[in-house]
Amino acid sequence: MFFLNITISGLSGAGTTTIGKLLAKKQGMAFVSTGELFRKHAESRGMSLTEFRKVCEKDPEIDRMLDLRQEELSETMDNTVFEGRITGFKCNAGIKVWVFAPENIRSERIAKREGSKIDVVLEKMRLRDFYDSKRYKKYYDIDVTDTSVYDVIIDSSKGTPEDAVRQIVEKFKNK
Repeated sequence: MFFLNITISGLSGAGTTTIGKLLAKKQGMAFVSTGELFRKHAESRGMSLTEFRKVCEKDPEIDRMLDLRQEELSETMDNTVFEGRITGFKCNAGIKVWVFAPENIRSERIAKREGSKIDVVLEKMRLRDFYDSKRYKKYYDIDVTDTSVYDVIIDSSKGTPEDAVRQIVEKFKNK
């Protein structure tokens, strides 16, 4: 069992939530997801994720508030997996993980999860990744494709979520 925080970051559809939840469960850790915080705020405003994302593009304080909330949690919680696009840059953690997969794999996963057509999902995913990356660069001068802050980089297309969790645990079992 770990007694430090771990961040799991990656682009949409890479498998960060699946791997993060599985890691937290297997290690007896708490799990905090930026995406879940984002969805809750969208729901509380009666908006879809797409609508809320557009509002966030115009009002940087919403993003900053959500990101600050996760940052604060990482300062006050131990033994927690923090999952989100920029948690590796923003959260206090002893282990930082980047998860990636080829674009076609990511879009297939999202299409399956949402019951949508791959070509529609691919276009939405590309737009989401573009606008999210643009916001993080503008707000924090963060390049989400910069993997230099991560301790472990996992290609989630080359194995199961369990394999990814084993990689993380094996890499840091003595930390």
